[in-house]
Amino acid sequence: MISAVGSFICQLILICKVLTANYTMNTFQNKVTVHQPATKVFDFLADMNNHQKLMPAEDIGDWKSTYNEASFNIRGMISLSLKVDSRTVNEQIKIVPAEKPPFEMELMWELKPSGQDTEVTFTINAELNLMMKMAVSGQLKKLTEHEANSLIFLLG
Repeated sequence: MISAVGSFICQLILICKVLTANYTMNTFQNKVTVHQPATKVFDFLADMNNHQKLMPAEDIGDWKSTYNEASFNIRGMISLSLKVDSRTVNEQIKIVPAEKPPFEMELMWELKPSGQDTEVTFTINAELNLMMKMAVSGQLKKLTEHEANSLIFLLG
């Protein structure tokens, strides 16, 4: 009986160590070319009201936004509130959590004019432990792809 309890406690301690393991920064990125000038792409991305159009509609609910902030639910399970941290005209938009997120993150849109087109890189940097990385890495990668491809679809 004591060995079963001792074994259970050892397993519980191991699980706690895994769940509270060191967090590492993970980068998820997608790069696309939008057939519009950087000014048009920047103006669209600079307004958080437009970001709902980039998100996968089937996964997002209760969207509320202003020019600088957006809050929403993901699959009715997680509430997220984001705000624009900085804007560099026609170059970069940095978005960070407005409230405590499930994990630390930063979203970055970087624009590089290329003739009449704009090369756009969308990056999500997320601080994840091993368990969280296994649970959300695939979804974060898909999100970068979906948002970048939605930008192409919306702006041409």
